[in-house]
Amino acid sequence: MENVNFKDLGLVEYKEAWSYQEEQFNAVMDAKVKKQPKDGFLLFCEHPHVFTLGKSGDEQNFLIHDELLKQIGATYFQTNRGGDITYHGPGQIVGYPIIDLEKFKIPLRDYIYKLEESIIKTIAEYGIKGHHLKEATGVWLDIDTPHKTRKICAIGVKASRFITMHGFALNVNTNLNYFEYINPCGFTDKGVTSIEKELGKKIDFKEAKTITKQKISEVFGMNLVD
Repeated sequence: MENVNFKDLGLVEYKEAWSYQEEQFNAVMDAKVKKQPKDGFLLFCEHPHVFTLGKSGDEQNFLIHDELLKQIGATYFQTNRGGDITYHGPGQIVGYPIIDLEKFKIPLRDYIYKLEESIIKTIAEYGIKGHHLKEATGVWLDIDTPHKTRKICAIGVKASRFITMHGFALNVNTNLNYFEYINPCGFTDKGVTSIEKELGKKIDFKEAKTITKQKISEVFGMNLVD
């Protein structure tokens, strides 16, 4: 198993977490270029209300103006990850793996699949059946019933020289009202959900993080070092 450093950043502003990611990403990249061994990172955090747009995203999927953005206490960033627009906020587990896929012998497409699989196994612990969706990244529920299909976890990544950054956002106790201000991931015909909404009760957030961490470790064969 490959060692990966684990760090829970807690509630942190999006820009601060992005800068910290870049710092670790550059350190792993520099070590790789110099052929010096360096363990990767798995960062967990929550963000205050924020909307982020991927580099290939369409700004028209952001449905509100600057004044309303201030009124709802949110911020907005254009990022260098893949994917379209999404929302991050309290009660959501955001995970940022910064790992060298060549060390794990994982192609990029398989990497995204494995991220999804980790979340599918996580929500299965709560009795929720998640799925991969062929035409979209993330973890989805009820994919065989189009008018009921809804996303519980968004995924958007960046990779350079097979080193990853950005990652996933799993809705646990997330305030889903904020998704009404966007077309989530560019979709207008699919909904968004959370573990809390599916079960009809608040979830132990610390426990949810522990389960998510465990499933990522299992699926990727990571030895997570605190």
